Amino acid sequence: MEVEILFPSIPKVINVHSHRITSSNVSSKWELELISGRRRMGSGSNLCYQLKQKKDYTYMLEGKRHWPVSLHRVSAIANGGGSSSRENGATGGGGSSSEEEEKGWVHFVGIGGSGLSALAMLALKQGWKISGSDITWSNYMDALEKAGARLHIGHSSSHLQDKSKQCSVPNAVVVSSAIPQDNEEITFAHSLCIPLYKRGSWIAKITQGYNVIAVSGSHGKSTTTAMLAFVLCSLGDDITAIIGAKIPQFPDGGNAIAGHGPHFVLEADEYDECFLGISPSFAIITNIEWEHLDIFQDEASVQEAFRRFVMQIKPGGVLIACGDSPGSRTLFGALQQDKPATYEFSNEGFRKCVYFNSGCRIITYGLGNNNDWRAVSLMPNTKGGTDYVLLHAGIPMAKVSLHLSGAHNVLNSLAVIALVAALSAGQTNGYDVRYQLRTTQEVVKATCKYLEKFTGICRRFEFIGKTENCYVYDDYAHHPNEVQAVLQAARQRFVHRALWVVFQPHTYSRLAGLLQEFALAFKDADRVIITKVYAAREQNIFNISGKDLASSIIGPSADYIAELEDVLDKLVREIPSYQGEIIILTLGAGDVTTLGPRILDSLKLV
Repeated sequence: MEVEILFPSIPKVINVHSHRITSSNVSSKWELELISGRRRMGSGSNLCYQLKQKKDYTYMLEGKRHWPVSLHRVSAIANGGGSSSRENGATGGGGSSSEEEEKGWVHFVGIGGSGLSALAMLALKQGWKISGSDITWSNYMDALEKAGARLHIGHSSSHLQDKSKQCSVPNAVVVSSAIPQDNEEITFAHSLCIPLYKRGSWIAKITQGYNVIAVSGSHGKSTTTAMLAFVLCSLGDDITAIIGAKIPQFPDGGNAIAGHGPHFVLEADEYDECFLGISPSFAIITNIEWEHLDIFQDEASVQEAFRRFVMQIKPGGVLIACGDSPGSRTLFGALQQDKPATYEFSNEGFRKCVYFNSGCRIITYGLGNNNDWRAVSLMPNTKGGTDYVLLHAGIPMAKVSLHLSGAHNVLNSLAVIALVAALSAGQTNGYDVRYQLRTTQEVVKATCKYLEKFTGICRRFEFIGKTENCYVYDDYAHHPNEVQAVLQAARQRFVHRALWVVFQPHTYSRLAGLLQEFALAFKDADRVIITKVYAAREQNIFNISGKDLASSIIGPSADYIAELEDVLDKLVREIPSYQGEIIILTLGAGDVTTLGPRILDSLKLV
């Protein structure tokens, strides 16, 4: 039997016959080792080989299928006659899939949020007993309860006691950044010397032993992380992943994947400097802006946090960054002050930018001319998304067709392409540039194929439903640039329809600090309704309200209606009499997300 290796592009073929394996023109950098082999009735020999490179990369091939990027076994059915089955690969940091017994008990304080819910779901899938508490129920908790977590509304020390089990208190307590230190559960855990972890330190603990791929940035990291996880899974990589949003295309529609391979893909959040606990091999920075005004005093403090994050990248690692972001460019300048960048060029124009003491490599992407990976000729497509031509080092590589609209999603997809290409780049070191180019083209082609199938994540321009003349969408946008980006995407898709926006400001500090930017962010809307501020963890020490924003908006007409209930009543009265189709967009990080389904339900009764 012949198994043709398309990726990692070992020259020619590996020939498999019975229990013998030979190679033609295989580089001496590769080692082939028989791990196991047994004869199946009627199907010849089922052989499992390990294919190793000196750089510790290992891969899987099964029959004549193409398993790119990072899988780590060679499996083949010799002598024909029978279908191949995927063998259990060697485990990375995730342990054995056969380990079903509970590892212990972890309690999450603030389990209903997007961050801790993903960590709790991953722990459940990996065999931990999970409990948690929050002050209100969230839709993330529905899935956790269904998966077996014991959940509580409100906080009490009794939630950390289970006299019916041998383990009467948790082995660890993980605490959301939004929880105050005088919380009853935290105090109780302290009194019993139960190990306490903030979100960042828990992530640092569970990612030990993995090859970490961290996606950071002020905006777009959830979508980019989801895109990347979806593509890598589609390519056959058995990843572990945690993401701050639900992804309908994941097997369970959730926000966590518990794989058994070496790669851990995670959304690296700068809030409370959570991302400083990890040491990634690969990192993405989508952009850098002053987003969490309750944590960072100014833009300089944000820059310093991201500089420290980049310095955490492992020696020889790769940073993928958006070169169009002014914040990213400022970061590059600060990093060069630590150690001036050195540039290496091949004859064909391939560039490596090496800097820091760690020798980390930077790869840029964006729409601008100076980026390593670029998108040009952007055009709306019939799917409601965007088509573009992909360039690498000025060379056309592929035509990309996304389901997602907006230039921001083009940038997100570029980050994914650059990252997957970087994962493959180390696997072809030592070959000439033309060989690398051919391999890169193969990787890009496969990546673009699956990017075209990605349909998005929950609460990111998510379609909620429609009535006769009303279409309702929901989005998490709560920063001026996020609002502007989603409205531009909506206008791209719905050129001639009325665009009505209901925006719920999130936190007083953000509204006070960015009021002028918010005032300019709604220009693509036809009508705007501003509600009262969703306070989250804050008190109104800024003497500001949603009314201040409504009176400041430049462009469309804007009304201030404090309560969501009153917004609902007004829209249900006005929508039926409107001549033409209306797009309703509910925007914000608070409970405004509940408004869309209520609008649709109420309109059905009119």
